[in-house]
Amino acid sequence: MLELNHDVVDIAEVRRWAGAALPQLHEDDLLDVQLIVTELVSNVYDHGEFPARLTLHRPPEEGVRIVVEDASPIPPVLKPSSPHSARGRGLVLVDQLAREWGVDEQETGKAVWAVVPCTGGE
Repeated sequence: MLELNHDVVDIAEVRRWAGAALPQLHEDDLLDVQLIVTELVSNVYDHGEFPARLTLHRPPEEGVRIVVEDASPIPPVLKPSSPHSARGRGLVLVDQLAREWGVDEQETGKAVWAVVPCTGGE
């Protein structure tokens, strides 16, 4: 688990943390995980509330489950991307790369999760 705080995090450091947490993952699968981690963690800093944390799970036969929890009850919204907009493509990428993703309400805030299929060799 990686605790996220009010200080803006170095997203490259978060990506390295994910790589260290999943050393056995094939490079192609790890890149997908890191991209989704980047988008979900960035959303916490752009739209969420603290405290917040990132957790990675590797259940058998499921791939990698990424969970980002924060204290805001407001769920993210998947919007169509526009070629003219400089931002707003994060959840579109998550939707394309993840086998499934969703939001679970919690007593305080929400958990946004995504499951990344791991298809590459190990």
